[in-house]
Amino acid sequence: MNPTVRLPEPVRPFAQYRPVRWCGDVLYISGQVAAVDGEFPLRGRVGAELSIEEGRQAARQCALNLLAQIDRELGGFDRVEALVKVTVFVATAPDFLSHHVVADGASETFVQVLGPAGEHARSAVGVARLPMDSPVEVEAAVLVGPRKG
Repeated sequence: MNPTVRLPEPVRPFAQYRPVRWCGDVLYISGQVAAVDGEFPLRGRVGAELSIEEGRQAARQCALNLLAQIDRELGGFDRVEALVKVTVFVATAPDFLSHHVVADGASETFVQVLGPAGEHARSAVGVARLPMDSPVEVEAAVLVGPRKG
């Protein structure tokens, strides 16, 4: 892991779901919103109440929250073989067209922390609103290798 990145405490579920779920060697991480210590410093829609840069910041926070879930489940990142698929949901104004730019805030964070294992396939999807008025939500599927040692 990149030593310059500090992971937050994993966000607890806000509703009835598991934050992580295994299926064979794949760890699925539920959508992580842009919460920081249980608060939402950024709320609203990108292209309406928020700028693209604020959307990118929210996406970065979602990525850090997602990485915190992986870290809690695996006790680190040594077993992460690949971040296989990432979906980034962006709450936007109806005419917003730069979802991919906002999603890069998450993608860049994954590569910064995980290196080549953080490179992934991705979808960036625009939505009307997200839970707790988070501007971004990110989910992922992670290929996990065997325990080492």
